[in-house]
Amino acid sequence: MLLLILTLLIVICAVIPQYWVRYVMRKYSSEIDDLQGTGGELAQHLIDRFELSGIKLEQTTEKGGDHYDPVSSTVRLSPANFDGKSLTAVAVAAHEVGHAIQFHRNEKISQLRGTYIPRSIILSKIGSGMLMAMPLVAVLLKSPPAIAVYIGISLLVQLAGALMYLIVLPEEWDASFNKALPILEDGEYLNAAQLQAAKQVLKAAALTYLASALVNVVHIGRWFLILRR
Repeated sequence: MLLLILTLLIVICAVIPQYWVRYVMRKYSSEIDDLQGTGGELAQHLIDRFELSGIKLEQTTEKGGDHYDPVSSTVRLSPANFDGKSLTAVAVAAHEVGHAIQFHRNEKISQLRGTYIPRSIILSKIGSGMLMAMPLVAVLLKSPPAIAVYIGISLLVQLAGALMYLIVLPEEWDASFNKALPILEDGEYLNAAQLQAAKQVLKAAALTYLASALVNVVHIGRWFLILRR
């Protein structure tokens, strides 16, 4: 019973942030005619305003999502945010340009994502691969204690990969509140009422990686419960 309660608490703590991020993005995605431009137009304006030479702007697919690609020096926005005249589109565009500013200025904080996300992906793949190979390993080891240790190591490897997403949180927070927010606060783009809503979108954008990390933790917990039976 205690295990079930703990499981439910973990699931709730992981699911709520993810749905909150989606809720905020949808809530402020309605078109606003009196905005000065679309998210794509704002992003291009900011690239020019801050003289981010070499930084490109592209529209990506919905699946590709909104992100800054440091490899190709490209700000990519989903169709809804590239062409949309909404608070979500404007705030997300400012957030992604915030990342471009971090990299263009070669700020130390910009190295977090490039350093730890690839490691996170590698660890997750290694942990998943270890679990997939478990039937063969079980035949080879034959010892239940040894098999349990093997499973524990695979889950810990995956957990380490998931928690690395949390290391990236300062970079995301900086892009939202040290870069994008001051830009939107100067009164040129949004009025006071719109700015309050934009702050919620910026917070959601900053917490996207946190939400992903928590969901991955739940998946790892699910594997633990399955293999524990």
